[in-house]
Amino acid sequence: MCKTHASNKDHYEPGLYEIRLKGHLDGKWAAWFEGLTITLEEDGDTLLTGPVIDQAALHGLLKKVRDLGMPLVSVSPLEPDPPTTLPLRGLRGTGQADVSNIKS
Repeated sequence: MCKTHASNKDHYEPGLYEIRLKGHLDGKWAAWFEGLTITLEEDGDTLLTGPVIDQAALHGLLKKVRDLGMPLVSVSPLEPDPPTTLPLRGLRGTGQADVSNIKS
């Protein structure tokens, strides 16, 4: 008997997704897509953007879209925003020490 196990690389990592729909989604559906940002685009599309915990949750969202009867345009994973790097305290961002507080 041969047993096989999925490797760690086969497991789904939670991430951010953008689901694009053809047409504008009415505001009354916002609670149905709780946790997602709903953006009505000028071109008539609706973007549902936000975190999706796993593949089952993604499929659940897609079932909701299907049940709405709105055409699905795309589903795209998004790269998380890089962390904001702030300059170290006392530096002006030029690589030089801030000398304005030094008294002679």
